[in-house]
Amino acid sequence: MERLSVFGLVLLVLCSIATDFVCYGNTHLTSCTKFDLEALIDFKNGLNDPENRLSSWRGSNCCQWRGIGCDNNTGAVITINLHNPYPLDSFDSNTRYGFWNLSGEIRPSLKKLESLTHLDLSSNTFQDIPIPVFLGSLKNLEYLNLSNAGFSGKIPPYLGNLSSLQSLDVSLNFLSVDSFQWLNGLVSLKHLEMNQVDLSLVESNWAEVLNTIPHLTELHLSLCSLSSLASIESINFTSLAVIDLSFNSFNSKFPDWFANLTSLVYVDMSSSRLFGRIPLGLGELPSLQYLNLALNDNLSASCLQLFRQGWGKIEVLRLASNKLHGKVPSAIGNMTSLTVFDLFANNVKGGIPSSIGRLCNLVNFDLSGNNLTGSLPESLEVTANFGAKNPFPSLMFLELSNNQLSGKLPEWLGQLGNLVKLGLSFNLFEDVDLSSNFFEGPIPLPSVQIELLDLANNQFTGSISQNITDFLTDLVFLSLSGNQLNGEVPDSIGGMTYLQVIDLSSNHFIGSIPPSIGNCSFLKALDLGTNDFSGVIPGSLGELKQLQSLHLSNNKLSGEIPISFQNLSSLETLDLGNNNFSGQIPQWLGNGFLSLRILSLRSNSFTGGIPSWISKLSSLQVLDLAENNLNSQIPATLGDLKSMVGEGKVNQYLLYGRYRGLYYEESFVVNTKGGFQKYTKTLSLLTSIDLSGNNLYGEFPEELTKLNGLVVLNLSRNRISGRISVNISSMRELGSLDFSSNKFSGAIPASLSSLSFLGYLNLSNNNLTGMIPYSGQLSTFSESSFAGNPGLCGDPLPVECQRERPDTGKTVESHDQDSDSFIDKWFYLSIGVGFAADSLGREEELQ
Repeated sequence: MERLSVFGLVLLVLCSIATDFVCYGNTHLTSCTKFDLEALIDFKNGLNDPENRLSSWRGSNCCQWRGIGCDNNTGAVITINLHNPYPLDSFDSNTRYGFWNLSGEIRPSLKKLESLTHLDLSSNTFQDIPIPVFLGSLKNLEYLNLSNAGFSGKIPPYLGNLSSLQSLDVSLNFLSVDSFQWLNGLVSLKHLEMNQVDLSLVESNWAEVLNTIPHLTELHLSLCSLSSLASIESINFTSLAVIDLSFNSFNSKFPDWFANLTSLVYVDMSSSRLFGRIPLGLGELPSLQYLNLALNDNLSASCLQLFRQGWGKIEVLRLASNKLHGKVPSAIGNMTSLTVFDLFANNVKGGIPSSIGRLCNLVNFDLSGNNLTGSLPESLEVTANFGAKNPFPSLMFLELSNNQLSGKLPEWLGQLGNLVKLGLSFNLFEDVDLSSNFFEGPIPLPSVQIELLDLANNQFTGSISQNITDFLTDLVFLSLSGNQLNGEVPDSIGGMTYLQVIDLSSNHFIGSIPPSIGNCSFLKALDLGTNDFSGVIPGSLGELKQLQSLHLSNNKLSGEIPISFQNLSSLETLDLGNNNFSGQIPQWLGNGFLSLRILSLRSNSFTGGIPSWISKLSSLQVLDLAENNLNSQIPATLGDLKSMVGEGKVNQYLLYGRYRGLYYEESFVVNTKGGFQKYTKTLSLLTSIDLSGNNLYGEFPEELTKLNGLVVLNLSRNRISGRISVNISSMRELGSLDFSSNKFSGAIPASLSSLSFLGYLNLSNNNLTGMIPYSGQLSTFSESSFAGNPGLCGDPLPVECQRERPDTGKTVESHDQDSDSFIDKWFYLSIGVGFAADSLGREEELQ
């Protein structure tokens, strides 16, 4: 367990004892006093109890009522425990939590229960009512829990009168506090929990106030909007064992006085905007078991100094997203109680010491996102109990991705029997022969049951062994993309029937696609793109009824699209581009594919016409039929593509097969702005039609101008004739327009200059005539956009017209933008923001 609470453990035992009273009443047949009975009945009458939880509250002996405990000698009520028995994180939370909430008012009759020591109203819904002031008069109260109960307003300072109170929990409400001075009266307090209480207005020396509470053992002030953390000259709360001040905004140095709290067991100061050096004295705290300083960004320390000694009892050490630097010393092997070691996203350099083998209790080991170099230790220092059989019998998560590790994978990686996630991506591992060493031998990959395997973007070579399923039958996520793997993919891959993602893209695989992949019935994403697969697509892939993303592009596949694909009704992406497919585009593609966003058949040998049924693909955002042998007019029904009409699209990441933090992220390459651009993060905002490089003829359909949400339109290198429609100005989102190398004639419509998002225009090599309306957006384009039209004249061509050219107007911003910033402009301006945003960053541009 990561969270250790000494006093909380004692409370748990006490609560268990109290629960015996709650569920079964007192073991002795003690009768409560008439005075207490009347007070409880009045209290009940103020409550709303939709599930009749208080049905036992009848009769004259309230000591037998559910949730009530009495003193066995006097009969006085000492306990009221009405917390919701189905907390939000329970299995039944969706169905029972809301129904079992008590609500209503808390009547002042409670203050008549003068012997009351324990009051728990947590996890109910006393919506928008303040904490009753009269609770401050319950002088014998030792335990008060009002957490997650819907209270609002200011915490009454009268609670400071509860001098016997040992535990106070007012977390997870809608409360605020202006001053901590009232806490001075809680001289017996041991446990204080105020998570998510607004403390933004408390005095800057609030820590000094708490320092006056001598017996304080636990302090929980997470998410409290605290903005200061002053120093304390003399420590009084020497019993403090648990401190949670996470998710505040201190903007201050890490407090040195923490190192003087020798009773500390648990410290969480994560995400609190702390800076400066981490005190080395923390490692000398004799009882410290949990330390979380993650996500502060600016805490620094030398690993050599911080970890060289001490940390005798540390179990959880989370220092992710800071500025730790230097090498991990071999002394880390002395932290033999460690279960979690997380230094993600720091500046750690050097290698991983072999002494980590002594950390036999590790569950989570994360050094990803650093600057580690060298190879993983070939052998480990291990404890005598485990030897070399399995150095980390409890390890479930091993994250070493995004470093500069190289060399071969050591044998011990294949012996991690409980491993769930192995992250090695974005390193420089090399010389791995998967055909003979995938599971065993000198360079094995995991030879035990795991669920996630991501080795993408390394330099692995070799082929996949035929016995891949001998040890990986439970695999859910498999990514080997971006390596140098070769050979045939074994048919045994279909034995991993739990797979949701298979990504083998960007390798050198040859041969046929294994028909057995059709057995992976849970598959959501299959990416075999950019390899050397050949032959026909196996019809068995049509059995993958949950498949959402299919990429087979950039291979040497041939034949026709299998008719079994008509069963893939969940498809959102079908990418078959750059192969040798032939025949006509099948009619059945127009039936049942209501979720299809991307359809790419480019650079094949399809013949016939563009089918009119494409308009039935109501979710289609990207249509790429370029570079085929299509011979027809452009169907007017393309103007009915619903997802290319309308503005104000909302960006959403297209993620498939999400499992335990890993997922397949959709991406697609589009021919736009005279080159190929890869879209990932903003792909959902893109709308594109590319019919270039075919034998299309006839006139440009007027109906296409209804696509006012279309961003990219490419009809180049066809035989399209007639005039450019004056209504093209209705296509307000156009950012890239290519009509080059066709037979368009007549004048360039002046309305084209009003397309304010147009960043690329190519009308070259047509039969256009007249003066170029060189104004507005058109004034940003060069001669090349209009070349090869002998009848055109005026700027920017060097051919003067017989009459004066129109006013050039104001030059607008350069159109030489990257693909995603171009999408950003279209998106943000379309929802009314009056300037272009460039916040999503550059997507990869393909040469």
